[in-house]
Amino acid sequence: MNETSTGGYAGKLLRVDMTSGRLSHIVFDEETLRKFVGGTGIGAKILYDEVPPNIDWSSPDNRLIIATGPLGGTSVGGTGTISLVTKGALTNGGTAVQANGYLGAFLKFCGYDGLVVQGAAKRWMYLHIDDDGKAELRAASHLLGRDTYETPDLIKVELDKRDLGMSVASIGPAGENLVKFAGFLVDKGHAAAHNGSGAVMGSKKLKAIAVARGKRPVQVANRDKLSAAAIKLYETVKGFTGTVGGVYTSQLAGKGTLPIKNYTTNLWDISQDQLNGYSEEYIRKTFSPTPHPCWACRLTHSTMMKITAGPYKDMVVEEPEYEQLAAWGPVIDQKDVSSAMMLSGLTDRLGLENNESGWLVGWVMECYERGLLDKNRLDGLDVRWGDAEAVKQLLHMVAHRVGFGDTLAEGVMRASQKVGGEAARAAIYTMKGNTPRGHDHRSRWTEMFDTCTSNTGTLETAGIPATPELVGAGYPIEVSTYEATAKGLMVFEDSLGICRFNSRTNVPLLTEAVNASTGWDMTEEEARKVGLRAVNLLRAFNIRSGIAKDLDAPSERYGSTPADGPVKGVGVRQHWGSMLENYYRLLGWDVKTGKPLQSTLKSLDLEYVAGDLW
Repeated sequence: MNETSTGGYAGKLLRVDMTSGRLSHIVFDEETLRKFVGGTGIGAKILYDEVPPNIDWSSPDNRLIIATGPLGGTSVGGTGTISLVTKGALTNGGTAVQANGYLGAFLKFCGYDGLVVQGAAKRWMYLHIDDDGKAELRAASHLLGRDTYETPDLIKVELDKRDLGMSVASIGPAGENLVKFAGFLVDKGHAAAHNGSGAVMGSKKLKAIAVARGKRPVQVANRDKLSAAAIKLYETVKGFTGTVGGVYTSQLAGKGTLPIKNYTTNLWDISQDQLNGYSEEYIRKTFSPTPHPCWACRLTHSTMMKITAGPYKDMVVEEPEYEQLAAWGPVIDQKDVSSAMMLSGLTDRLGLENNESGWLVGWVMECYERGLLDKNRLDGLDVRWGDAEAVKQLLHMVAHRVGFGDTLAEGVMRASQKVGGEAARAAIYTMKGNTPRGHDHRSRWTEMFDTCTSNTGTLETAGIPATPELVGAGYPIEVSTYEATAKGLMVFEDSLGICRFNSRTNVPLLTEAVNASTGWDMTEEEARKVGLRAVNLLRAFNIRSGIAKDLDAPSERYGSTPADGPVKGVGVRQHWGSMLENYYRLLGWDVKTGKPLQSTLKSLDLEYVAGDLW
C-alpha cells in the first residue's frame, strides 16, 4: 500500500510479527487518521479491531501498539512522546500509557508513526530500526538479565551509536519474568509502566526496541503556524520545574493528599529536617543534576542525578517525579531522601512500575507489623516500616520471582487475595486489579473515581483534586459530573505525541497545533470527540473482555474512610452508586450495565461496535 501524505504523519506503521519474524506496513487513510489521530486513539482502534475479547494478556494474539501522533518529532516541545496501548497484565483489559524521551520523534524520522507488535518469538530478540528506516529483528540472548540502564548502553555500543543517535526502549528482569506490573522504559528513566506493559513485551520475547535518529524530517502543512503554536504552548508552561519536590509541598499543604503508611494514617510523623530533604531546593542542590531533556523540550525538570553521599553514593538515577518519591517515602514510611532516590532508581532499572511497587511494599510492611506475614513467609526478610535495604532485597525477589517474590509478582490485588484474611482487606487497588497513582485519594475523590472507572489501567481524565474544603453535600455528584464532562480531553492529548507537562491539556492550543501540522480545520468539539471515540472503544473492549460494571469500584482499603487527618470521618463509599449512575448517564452509557448506548456509539461513528455489545 502507498504511504499517506497528510502533514504531520510519516505515513505508515510498522507491523512486527514475532512468531514469523515478518515485518510489514500498515497504512491508514486520512479519514481514519482524523477520527483517531494517533497515539492512544489509533492504538485503541487497532486493539479493538485486532485483539479477540477472550484471550489472556500473554497470548500471542495480543497486540503491543506503540504510536506517536501528528505533533511527534516537530518543533513543539516534548514531542518525543509515545503512547503504548495493549491488553494489560493486571486488569486483563485495555491499557494506554505514555512515556517521554526521544522514541516517538526518532520513529517519525525513520518513517514510522508507530509499531504494532504481535505473536511471540521462540527466542529473545530486539527490534532495530536504522537511520534509513530499515527494520530487523536481532538476537537478544546476550541482553537477558540486564537492567533498563545497561540494555540501552550495550545496544548502542553494539550498533556503534552515540547516546543521542539512538532511542532505546527496553524491559528489565521484571519484564523478562512476566511480573504483572513490569514496565516499558524509554531512554532509561521514562516509564510507560502501568498495567504490566513490560510483561506483555516480555511475553512476546522482545527485550528492546532500538530506533536510530533517522534522516527524514517531519513534513507539516504550515511550519510558521506550528512554530507560533509551539511558542504559545511553551509560554503557558515555561515556569514548570518538575514534580520532584511534591512530597515536601504536599506535606506542608496539610490537605491529606500525601499517601502515608498504606493508608493506615493520614498524618506523617516526620521531622522538619527530614522533610527538608524532600524539597526541590535540597534535591537539586545536593544530587548533582545534569540536564537530560526530551525531544525539543526547554523545561528544566528532566535530569540525571547522582547520589552524593551515604551507602548508595555514586548511584545514577533519573530525576524522580513526585509519585516515585511518594512510593519510596511516605507510603513505606521511609524518611531519608537518598534511600528514596535509590529505590526509585532501582525500580526503574529492574523494570517495575513505581506506584504498584510502592503499594505492594507498603502492604507487606503493614502485614508484617500486624503479624499477618512473618519472616518465614517472607523468606527470612525483616520488612519493617522504612527499611530501605529490606525493600531493595524484596524488589529483587519480585523482579526475579524468587521465593515469596513469586507471589508478590502477581501484583497487590492477587497477592493479597492469595494471602487472604485480614491481609486481603488491607490492600489498596481498584477492583479491576490496578493500583492508583501516588496520592491519598480519600481526599482526592476525582482521582479515585477516575482511577476506578478508567478504561486504561491508570488515570483517564485530568481531574481537579478534591480537597477537604470542597467536600460538601453536593460534592460527590459534582465529582462525577466533572469526570464525565472532561472525559476525552486528556485522551485526545495522549493521541498527539506530546508530553503533558508541555501542554497541560490545553485543548485550544493543541487543536491549533494539530491543524498547523496536518492542514485540517479541526475544532475543539471535534478534538474532544476524538478522545471520546477512544474512551468508548476501550470501554467496549473491556466489557467484551469480561470487565463489568461491578469492577468500577475501589478495594475496601482504597475506598476507606480516613481515621485521622484533615478529612477524618469523611468517606466516599456511601456516595459511590449515585456517582456512577450520574457518570454513566452523562456519558451516554446504560446505567444498569455501564455499556455505551447504541445512540452514543452512532454519534461517534462507532456503529460497528454496537453490534458487539448489544
